[in-house]
Amino acid sequence: MNGRLIAIGDIHGCHQEFADLLQLIKLEPGDQLILLGDLVNRGPDSHRVVELARQHGAIALLGNHERRLLAARRNPDKVKVRDSEKATYSQLDDADWAYLNAMPLTHEVPELNMVFVHGGFLPDRSWREQGADIVTEVQVIDRDGRPCKRREAPEALPWADHWTGPPFVVYGHTPRDDVYKLKWSLCLDTACAMGGQLTAFILPERRLVQVKARRRYYP
Repeated sequence: MNGRLIAIGDIHGCHQEFADLLQLIKLEPGDQLILLGDLVNRGPDSHRVVELARQHGAIALLGNHERRLLAARRNPDKVKVRDSEKATYSQLDDADWAYLNAMPLTHEVPELNMVFVHGGFLPDRSWREQGADIVTEVQVIDRDGRPCKRREAPEALPWADHWTGPPFVVYGHTPRDDVYKLKWSLCLDTACAMGGQLTAFILPERRLVQVKARRRYYP
């Protein structure tokens, strides 16, 4: 890496907080932004978030919210835009849609033995072999070993509690009051749209930088 690697958790349309965080980080030539998915929905302006991401050449990973919007756009007869997504759907322009459509599922940095993803992985198979239905959705793993949302299996442990690495995984998707750091993983979703914080993880120094949400946008 020539510059820093800067991972940012779920932005969810919070364009002002995204701009605040970028100003605090003070991007330099050679820095690379990695956005951990769910750039859109819930917050006030998804278009401006995607526009900022494009302007800064960010690598943005596919989140479950982008995945749903893309599915609705590709198959409008089969996948309906939810009421909560209609504002986002109408905000996005052609350049935004092209950016969403090009989002990869994961980003690997071999020299750091690190992988970035939106949701997470199942621990019983190679992370490289896991599809979008797992890596954009998983929060916990139920007693039968199935990936689930927290609300579907409230007693189940987070997938990260089962993950013994390598690689070290940096992810979002599961909102918490603060970062969730284990030996082999780090969750950066600190619930900005819900009035929490927007969090960046800066490498190689492994420093965390946060900005407080200007207000609660969701629910």
